[in-house]
Amino acid sequence: MLTNKERMKIARQDMPMQEGHIRVHNFNEVNLGFTEELAKMEALRCLQCPKPTCIEGCPVGIKIDQFIALVAEGKYLEAAAKIKEDNLLPAICGRVCPQEEQCEVKCVVGKKGEPVAIGRLERFVADYEREHVGIRTPELKPKTNKKVAIVGSGPAGLSCAGDLIQMGHDVTVFEALHNLGGVLIYGIPEFRLPKEIVKAEIESLKKLGVDFQVNSIIGLTDTVDELLKNGYDAVFIAVGAGLPYFLNIPGENLNGVYSSNEFLTRVNLMKAYKFPDFDTPVFNCKDKRIAVFGGGNTAMDAVRTSKRLGAKNAYIIYRRSDAEMPARKEEIHHAKEEGIEFIYLSNPLEFIGTEDGWLKAVKLQKMELGEPDASGRRRPVPIQGSEYELEIDMAVIAIGNGSNPIIQKTTPELQFNKWGNILVDNETMKTSKEGVFAGGDIVTGGATVILAMGAGRKAAAAINSYLMTKN
Repeated sequence: MLTNKERMKIARQDMPMQEGHIRVHNFNEVNLGFTEELAKMEALRCLQCPKPTCIEGCPVGIKIDQFIALVAEGKYLEAAAKIKEDNLLPAICGRVCPQEEQCEVKCVVGKKGEPVAIGRLERFVADYEREHVGIRTPELKPKTNKKVAIVGSGPAGLSCAGDLIQMGHDVTVFEALHNLGGVLIYGIPEFRLPKEIVKAEIESLKKLGVDFQVNSIIGLTDTVDELLKNGYDAVFIAVGAGLPYFLNIPGENLNGVYSSNEFLTRVNLMKAYKFPDFDTPVFNCKDKRIAVFGGGNTAMDAVRTSKRLGAKNAYIIYRRSDAEMPARKEEIHHAKEEGIEFIYLSNPLEFIGTEDGWLKAVKLQKMELGEPDASGRRRPVPIQGSEYELEIDMAVIAIGNGSNPIIQKTTPELQFNKWGNILVDNETMKTSKEGVFAGGDIVTGGATVILAMGAGRKAAAAINSYLMTKN
């Protein structure tokens, strides 16, 4: 047994990864995961606090102290089971959740040093289970003969489905695209979240009995009202925020200008990087100059993808400074290691094209930072007379997404805010329509995977109560 003083002396363990100059030429996963030795050493850093504040930072309430204690003892399968009491998708969360802003920021160890690497330990445990015994499924409660329709197979929908199926309800998940996973499959690149990981965790839900229906656009193939009339006792809407925002500047319709949604969907879901072996092409990035506009995780995903597709120059163009950039620090660090060029304090004014309609440059204006805005970040202010041009061959707009209006147009009883987000009770995720609940990005706007999962779990508990008591 180590004393807390001895635990505090153990350094945070580095995760092995591909070197930047190697990984920039492939789509293989960047982080390679902990070995058993590294995982045990990292787990020993946990102080096993009597009141673990880290759990307060976890949107799905994983019993972090308990699973880490099991890792320290070498009981990896037991640790996986402990995590899955609250989260059926640990391999995904361990890879893409911003633990540094949630559970790890509340870690007591982090007050005097670096926090325990909770996300890396979660990933290790999930991978260990999958690789050694396969993903195990929990026992289900007796059937209730209640049916729930879930609209969307992204993180909110999958989380809700996992909880409801364990409660004994029949669950059908409707997905608009031809592959399951939502943003997990079309939005996050292979080098951050391998598609096989997502597919494996979805397969575990199928084994539990969740029914998945692809190519089903609720609002068109069936409306929410029709689902309720056709035998479903409740509906959970988890369609995300998949409508891309644009810059609304001249030249945005030129050939070579993409939304991040289209660019990443073509590459991630349709494997455009393997064209012509796969049918959907993407802009030929080889030896080209690619600019991505935005400073979030999606912008990092897009620009790092373009570099792997062979871009000679891959730029991030951001109107604030690096201090205000909202992307995860790890993603920014990885991007810089891979040769991504960052152009700060520059705002796009116009895309400039050739006579035959192809992008050839962007006109930028230099900015300076003024007073903080509503987000708490300093507002960028134009510097008069500072315009300049940057020659580029392709642009990707990654400044956020809004809500697809299909469900809004076909379900008039639902209440929405001015941005098209569904209004819900924050405790139950109940909407203004009887028997209909909603969660994830369709409620909050673009957020994180784990926050969407937390909404899914909260909705599942409320739906269960509604089904069993109609309260």
